[in-house]
Amino acid sequence: MAGHRRDCEQAPVNARLARSISMFTIIPVRVPVDLQPGDGTGALLWLPVVGAFAGAAAALPAAAIRAWAPHADLLGAVLAVGLLALLTRCLHLDGLADTADGLGSGAPAARALEIMRQSDIGPFGVVALIFVLGADVAALGCLSGGPWAAVGVLAVAAATGRVAAVQAAVRGIRPARASGFGTIVADNVSAAAAAGWTVASLGLGVAVAVGLSIPVGWMLVPQVVALAVAQLLRLHAVRRLGGVTGDVFGALIESATAVTLIGAALR
Repeated sequence: MAGHRRDCEQAPVNARLARSISMFTIIPVRVPVDLQPGDGTGALLWLPVVGAFAGAAAALPAAAIRAWAPHADLLGAVLAVGLLALLTRCLHLDGLADTADGLGSGAPAARALEIMRQSDIGPFGVVALIFVLGADVAALGCLSGGPWAAVGVLAVAAATGRVAAVQAAVRGIRPARASGFGTIVADNVSAAAAAGWTVASLGLGVAVAVGLSIPVGWMLVPQVVALAVAQLLRLHAVRRLGGVTGDVFGALIESATAVTLIGAALR
């Protein structure tokens, strides 16, 4: 494990960023096919940056509709949420659905993990997807502010959601399985790195709030609440499953993103 951490720290920044883009988006970036020690953690640490840019890009249709046809804000929100899911290959939504099915089953940890591995989506997963996607669309569709409000807020929300994933990989939080994405990132992020990305995401919220003339509290409070909700979900998952998995990371990302959007929309 110590070797993994050293490799992660020594990997070039551009290589880690490229790996993050390759792993978590549909953008074709040439990187080595085989993961080397530290590659997963290095990619995870750049995930908030990737998420911020993906969120901003996905919200551009919503911004255009706000500018040219403000009566169709709901349509813009649907396009933005759908485009963000497309840009991220629906990875995190899949994790949300699988985690909801596993935790909702009430089964022992081993059986719950088996349920999460299955390719189909059960009733808990369906309800979770409807709730989270519906909340995302409704929140974006009723945001106050000008055309760029959706771009800034979705960028902040997407970055905040991914910070929740970074926090869930802090040393001391073990993977629930012996294989899979969780094993290459869990228990491998320093507390300092997680704290740094948390502060950076809150700083992004402040910058966006100032730029959009939004009271700073209406960005910071939703972000803090979102990260707190993600921590509670992570604690529940660890208690039920014995650790975290790639699906749990996806659930944390989608949950924290949705809570941030909901909070911003309540202004």
